[in-house]
Amino acid sequence: MTDLFDPIRLGSIESANRILMAPLTRARATEMHVPTAVMAEYYAQRASAGLIISEATGISREGLGWPYAPGIWSDEQVEAWKPVTNAVHEKGGKIITQLWHMGRMVHSSVTGMQPVSCSTTRAPGALHTYDGKQPPEEARELSLDDISRIMDDYERAARNALRAGFDGVQIHAANGYLIDQFLRDSTNLRNDSYGGAPENRIRFLREVVERVIGTIGADLTAVRLSPNGDTQGCIDSHPEQVFIPAAQMLNSSGIAFLELREPGPNGTFGRTDQPKLHGEIRQVFLGPLILNQDYTRETAIETVKTGIADGIAFGRPFISNPDLPHRIKENLPWAADDMSSWYSQGTKGYIDYPTAETI
Repeated sequence: MTDLFDPIRLGSIESANRILMAPLTRARATEMHVPTAVMAEYYAQRASAGLIISEATGISREGLGWPYAPGIWSDEQVEAWKPVTNAVHEKGGKIITQLWHMGRMVHSSVTGMQPVSCSTTRAPGALHTYDGKQPPEEARELSLDDISRIMDDYERAARNALRAGFDGVQIHAANGYLIDQFLRDSTNLRNDSYGGAPENRIRFLREVVERVIGTIGADLTAVRLSPNGDTQGCIDSHPEQVFIPAAQMLNSSGIAFLELREPGPNGTFGRTDQPKLHGEIRQVFLGPLILNQDYTRETAIETVKTGIADGIAFGRPFISNPDLPHRIKENLPWAADDMSSWYSQGTKGYIDYPTAETI
């Protein structure tokens, strides 16, 4: 019987337990998207996770529209990430970076250019900018040349991740961002080989995965999907027709692991009535499967014990509980986080949450 604290091999990564830290946007980089020194302390505090998945990290200026979020396309950013990865490794932890292109979910006041997407559409709501939230702008449909250029961006970002000392990468293909926009029939209105039938809408994801694997290897490459997500206006009329074949494709590619973010009808950060697909995906994806969204200590232990998943990724609980694995193991109370400090740029609500032993 598998225990949440049993080690697990995720590709080439030897994870000491099956508790992963999910990616959490915290907005502590500079305005030019360069990681800062305080980020090293933040991630090191949470190094007892079996594996940390970093906050979503931009692969290009075009694709990064979140104020003060970090990127990984420049030499300056690579050098600034090195103290972060070193700090985690010195604590005995493992960390991968999540590669992010936001697609239509950016504003030109942040990126300096018109947003892009698989089709000419507009984000459904106001977007974060350096001057507060602003109305979305119309996204330009990507040409075939643009798609080729973005593949180059993913390759450069994957290579830079290893230069920066990360133990691998996770391709962000969830939550209504660019790859997810290609996957969904509500946002992908193309009539070429990247649109229409599910196998065409999966093509962009497949080519990104192939490019990243060709750059750093399948054993260092993971993917995140949100099959039943109704995130940021990015929905699909028949998600099972897209995401089960996508999972089959990812299984054939031999990626290190697949993470599914699956909100429910009573989710704390995103809600949907669409059925979860992890059961069907489990039948076709034979590698390590990680589930995420609103797990408690009890449901996480049971989900791993019964083999529904191989591990659980926790997001918000890691904000206010830097020692979350210890609290889970010893059945200690979890501290609540302060939403007002999620993106506040300062140290408050970032590195000042105490461990259970220091309360």
